[in-house]
Amino acid sequence: MNLKLRVSQMTREAFFAWAEQQEARYEFDGFQPVPIGNVTVNHSLIANNIYRALHARLRGTGCSALGPKVGISTIGDTVRNPDALVTCSELTGSDYLVPGAIIVFEVLSTNSDRLDRIIKVREYGAVPNIRRYIIVESTSIGMTLLWRTEADHAFTAKIFTEADHLELPEVGISIPVAECYEGVEFLDGP
Repeated sequence: MNLKLRVSQMTREAFFAWAEQQEARYEFDGFQPVPIGNVTVNHSLIANNIYRALHARLRGTGCSALGPKVGISTIGDTVRNPDALVTCSELTGSDYLVPGAIIVFEVLSTNSDRLDRIIKVREYGAVPNIRRYIIVESTSIGMTLLWRTEADHAFTAKIFTEADHLELPEVGISIPVAECYEGVEFLDGP
């Protein structure tokens, strides 16, 4: 059995310089740029609602809501650009990577299901400071929360629906799930 090893075609620093020149958005899988696919209007509305909800609730707390154009470092040299994230670390305006992300949101797209539900669970799970990873549905109302405590290494999962509140105790806030879907219309209803 022959195993082919992947050899890095690009460094992280070269990726950042290259990505600045591109019109489309890319993530870096540690070896090469990976295009971030087109998103639907619903995806964009949901991501914007999440960002606004976080931003409003975090004002004055010392924590910041960012996304989706900034990256976080995961495994090796991999760079992911979540739809929204929360950090309470000091930020430097010229950095491409956000330090100390503790909460990460990914809104599913038609082409990102496997990446967000499998690969990014593994990658975000390998970053000790990420306490909560929220996978957000974009074709119906629903979220999957993956969380861990300071002592836990593995994520625990919980499903949220329209009537639930997403509790984020790391930053002392709560967001009604329904608020994340304001203005979103689904073909088959919520």
